Amino acid sequence: MIPVLLLTAPAAIPEAQKIEALIQAVAGLQGAVFIRNGSEHAPKEAAEHLRLKWKNAGRRVKTAPEFIQHCGSGSSLSGKPYEIRLQDGRTVPARDWLWSELKRMETSR
Repeated sequence: MIPVLLLTAPAAIPEAQKIEALIQAVAGLQGAVFIRNGSEHAPKEAAEHLRLKWKNAGRRVKTAPEFIQHCGSGSSLSGKPYEIRLQDGRTVPARDWLWSELKRMETSR
């Protein structure tokens, strides 16, 4: 009998793990500044804020895209978008950075 090798796709990352990985990626941004409602915040402080927003969102946020849309894109109080000033001096919308990071995470598996 010839052995049969079954090839399977890698297991999908659970959505909660993707969200936590996005938050950890924000926390680990070396030399970056998170801008929320005109105030500058350290990456770890920004990560804590995002984690709190995720917790407060409850059942409304079940997926990483929902997290980006409802928690990571902007202030629910002022409506202003969040921004990230990267170490190289560029300022990018947090939403765009989070989408790029999610895409990178999903394609690197």
